Amino acid sequence: MFLYYKLKNYQKENIYPFHMPGHKRNTKIMPVINPYEIDITEIDGFDYLHNAKGVIKKSMERVQIKFRSTHSFYLVNGSTSGILAGILGSTNKGDTILVARNCHQSVYNAIVLNQLVPVYLYPQMDKNFEAACGYNAEYIETMLIKHPDIKLIVLVSPTYEGLVSEIDKIVVAAHKRNVPVLVDEAHGAHFCFSNAFPKSAVEQGADIVIHSVHKTLPAFTQTALMHVNSNLISLEKVEYYSSVFQSSSPSYVLMAGIDQCMNILDQQGNQLFQILVNRLNKFYKKSEELKHLRVMGKAENRDFSKIIISCRETEMTGIELYDILLNKYKLQMEMVSKDYVLGIATICDTEKGFERLEKALFELDQQCFHRKNRTLLCQTTEWDVSSIKMNMPPYRASCCDKEEIYLIDSIGKTASEFVFVYPPGIPLIVPGEEISEAVVNQIINLQHEGLELKGIGDGNKIKICCKNSSEE
Repeated sequence: MFLYYKLKNYQKENIYPFHMPGHKRNTKIMPVINPYEIDITEIDGFDYLHNAKGVIKKSMERVQIKFRSTHSFYLVNGSTSGILAGILGSTNKGDTILVARNCHQSVYNAIVLNQLVPVYLYPQMDKNFEAACGYNAEYIETMLIKHPDIKLIVLVSPTYEGLVSEIDKIVVAAHKRNVPVLVDEAHGAHFCFSNAFPKSAVEQGADIVIHSVHKTLPAFTQTALMHVNSNLISLEKVEYYSSVFQSSSPSYVLMAGIDQCMNILDQQGNQLFQILVNRLNKFYKKSEELKHLRVMGKAENRDFSKIIISCRETEMTGIELYDILLNKYKLQMEMVSKDYVLGIATICDTEKGFERLEKALFELDQQCFHRKNRTLLCQTTEWDVSSIKMNMPPYRASCCDKEEIYLIDSIGKTASEFVFVYPPGIPLIVPGEEISEAVVNQIINLQHEGLELKGIGDGNKIKICCKNSSEE
């Protein structure tokens, strides 16, 4: 079956989306229009994204006001294009940058493209849910003192699970040293629209902030925003790279989707966000009655629109919970980990959607049992920093001669490609890193839990740098 017809059939399956895109296919909130009717190219009167002077510029200026930024730009190649443009626009080839090790793969691609030298930040882990926490300013400041040649700080906040960093304090520490801060806030585009959520990195003074409009707001997949808020950044350079990493024929359908998203927020935003917050509060209050399954609670440093349901205390694995929710209850979650599933709630969710999820969880909670002898194959709650060794810069490893060997034989070898679970796309192995026994065991354990890893080939093989590859 071809893709178009598969999508048409999927419409009829009554599967409820606790996943992105944020419009949730909710045509009661999102007006229906045939996209072919508005699909044009750069014709007279409709402006041009990469040299906006008319209607597109006006639309972006509205975004700038709504997000309280200095400059805002449409992105039609997703947050990935903004991250690439932001990092290359803020650095020179060979610069050293301070970067969160749990960043998205696109950050590492930027490191490779500009031959940057990464100094990694390692997050603490939430021991109950094994999710990466946000970063505190004290840690960042210590690293800045230790590495005075840092030219840029790159952070992801919120994380996929909604945990945020101390962006305001980190920005103060960085700006004392004239170091700009780029925040991948792809999952936090909604922060500006309700005090129930953490403050946006834009409001907290970050120099560049990237938002995926499609993740948590009602817009088409692949739409995003980039905000530039600092004279520490060359606006001209960032704009140049924005055009490099995006199509020279940007989709007017996608740009119109962002514009329509802003219309909805203008007209109904306050009401819709209040309804969402009320539904979430009700859901979290009710979930406290669960006996075996656990829902990660509300916290000051977390976006509670990310619904994390843990089965760690039960005999189920995350994969099993995910499959049951999908196949029995027709609930499509956003992400699965070994011990939990994650759902995304937005202003386009419905009361019936929340009721279906609540009903499913309470039925499952009655059926599942407290874990007795279940062995958790992967129990790491901290990054094993001692086992991570960089043998050569990522850009050299990505371009070196490669050979493919069995994963079990790769210990001590130098990786030439990324290995990661997607989503969320955070690399377990980065090109140039020495493959440790700890990470091989982690990969094997994740495979045993049923998770699919990208970068592991047929026969459980992995690509490494050939012996004749070197840093020179």
